[in-house]
Order: sequence, then structure tokens, then C-alpha cells
Amino acid sequence: MRIEDTDPARHAGIEYPMEVSAPVFAPIKVVEEKDKAVNVARQNAKLEYDRIMEQAEVLMRQAKALQARLDATEMVHSAKFSFNPLHGKTYYLYYDARNAVNLLIQNSPKDWSCGIPGNWTYSMAVKKLGDSTWAVVEEDPLVV
Repeated sequence: MRIEDTDPARHAGIEYPMEVSAPVFAPIKVVEEKDKAVNVARQNAKLEYDRIMEQAEVLMRQAKALQARLDATEMVHSAKFSFNPLHGKTYYLYYDARNAVNLLIQNSPKDWSCGIPGNWTYSMAVKKLGDSTWAVVEEDPLVV
């Protein structure tokens, strides 16, 4: 069988060689190439997704910490105290069951010489921060 084609411009678009000295080439398997491209795109997208999720976790931890500070601030501002709290100093919240009120006191549970009053319950240690919010201070459990 003999192929006659006199238009040399058409030779570049044919999927088989038209001349004896033409370079050997094989047709590209389009489906395999598409699969490879999709796999590379998925790998890159997964890396980007994982990076974004790490950032989201950091933001969620920051949001939880901020919410804890706001909760502590509301507790302190609803408590009774008769002094001007200083920034950076640790204070202690107690619950007075007899009067059903929170109290902000300067004495930690270990500072009482005769022990905490019978109707009081220790709640938490808090510290006033520079932005006038209050943060819960984690204390050594052996001290309390």
C-alpha cells in the first residue's frame, strides 16, 4: 500500500511518519498523561491543604485562649473585691457559698494561716494583663 500525500504542511499533523528520514515518535497516551497531571495536582493541593489546616489549628488555639481570657475577665469583674488590682500580679478567686458570690482575694490557698474559711471554695488563680483582661494562671498542683 502506498500513501500519496503531496502537501508537506500536513505531514506535521499526522500521527505517523510520512518520510523515510522522519524521526521516530510514538503517539502520546493522553489518558496516562492526564492521570499523571491530575496526580501531581492532587499532591500539590494536599500540601497546600495541610499547610492551611495547620494555620487553622493555630488560629483555633488562639481563639480558645482568647475565649478563656474573656471568661476569666467576666468572672473577675462579677466578683467582689475592695482593692485596685495591679497589672501582672496574681490574685485568687474564691466562691463564698453563704453569700453566693465570687471574691477576688490576694491570698493564695497556701497563704492562709488558719486555713480557708469554711464556706469558701477556691476557684482559680488569675493575673491581670496589660490589656485589662484577666488570664487564668496555671499553678503547681502540689502547692494548692
